[in-house]
Amino acid sequence: MRPSTAVLLVILATQSLVAARQGSPAATAQQYPVAGMVVTVDRSSNSFTASIQAIPGYMRAMTMPFEVRETKELDGLAPGAIVEFTLRVDQHSSRAERIRVVRYQSVEQDPFTANRLKLLTDLVAEARAVKPLAIGEPVPDFTLTDQKRRHVKLSSLRGKVVAVNFIYTRCALPNFCLRLANNFGVLQKRFARQLGRDLVLLTVTFDPVHDAPEVLARYAEQWRADPGSWRFLTGPAAEIQRVCRLFGVYAFPDEGLMDHSLHTVVIDRQGTLVANIEGNQFTAAQLGDLTGSLLR
Repeated sequence: MRPSTAVLLVILATQSLVAARQGSPAATAQQYPVAGMVVTVDRSSNSFTASIQAIPGYMRAMTMPFEVRETKELDGLAPGAIVEFTLRVDQHSSRAERIRVVRYQSVEQDPFTANRLKLLTDLVAEARAVKPLAIGEPVPDFTLTDQKRRHVKLSSLRGKVVAVNFIYTRCALPNFCLRLANNFGVLQKRFARQLGRDLVLLTVTFDPVHDAPEVLARYAEQWRADPGSWRFLTGPAAEIQRVCRLFGVYAFPDEGLMDHSLHTVVIDRQGTLVANIEGNQFTAAQLGDLTGSLLR
């Protein structure tokens, strides 16, 4: 079990004692930069829970609640949002201040980026014109085919938490499709007991022309994926496109490869969209904390 508020209280008490012994003013507040992923938001208590990275010299990575001074400071926060904020700590309390949602920049930084962007601007604008699902909306049903050529219907997974990501097998960049797949590899190990029974992982290719079930099966072997609980999905191009657009995913061929966005989706047991995380600026541990909050 991860440390929580009690751990922070011990830290605060220790720091206050040290400050008193050194003759420092007890009321002097300390400020620390924090980065992490939002797990839950509770507007009724002016707080949010986040899985944060380690704060050097202060605390290790953990999941814990953070209070804010005013409810409006929670505006724009949702499960899966990547945030940066200042943690203000004084003798008696702590709170998050200056919260900023980090927007993902989805383009690889290479010499051909500007040219590719110019060529794809119209296509991306067209894809984004289709409004993706909002957090809290039910996810429409879809049926795709897994690496064993079995049909997988989303509605058949009702009652389980479903995590979905989108890749194509020829993507060679370690911080793009491979990172998203690796995140699910970590979830597979972390939730080994719940996998299949309470949690299902779906990896959808947006390159169905190339990624036939046999290709996906070989790709799945890299991650030692259990084919009963981590399904690698393909299907007709039109259906793949429809599923991608549900979640704001866009992907277009470009010089033999694909230009694409990165999305990881979490759906609760009732089939409701809980999180749609764009980009790769989060850790597998943070994704696990978010998923774990739904499994409890």
